[in-house]
Amino acid sequence: MTSGRAFTGSPYEAQFGFARAVRVGNRILVAGTGPVEDDGSSTEGGAAAQAERCFTLALQAIEQLGGSVKDVVRTRMLLTDPADQDAVGAVHARFFGDVRPAATMAGVAWLCRPEWKVEIEVEAIIQS
Repeated sequence: MTSGRAFTGSPYEAQFGFARAVRVGNRILVAGTGPVEDDGSSTEGGAAAQAERCFTLALQAIEQLGGSVKDVVRTRMLLTDPADQDAVGAVHARFFGDVRPAATMAGVAWLCRPEWKVEIEVEAIIQS
């Protein structure tokens, strides 16, 4: 069985004691991923720019664990403002339009940082 953990350097990984992604067998689970830049700052811009960063980080973690975008089977997009659904959905379509995973978009009251507009979870199953 293949297993492992991936980290992106987010300050929350150490502070809250979690891995960005965990692989067990052929399944990769990516934790809620906020729009965090390499220096620990939040991604500037609107929900679309933040979603772009979240999906990029999530896919990097999947790739670290031997998967790829074609292995993604589920995404969850958490938004603080329902008015952002079309912008975030368009970014989702750019990343996953050919893959077409099961997807959920839901509204939440708050995220870890007040400037965050979106947080994203991704799951992948590697087909051998």
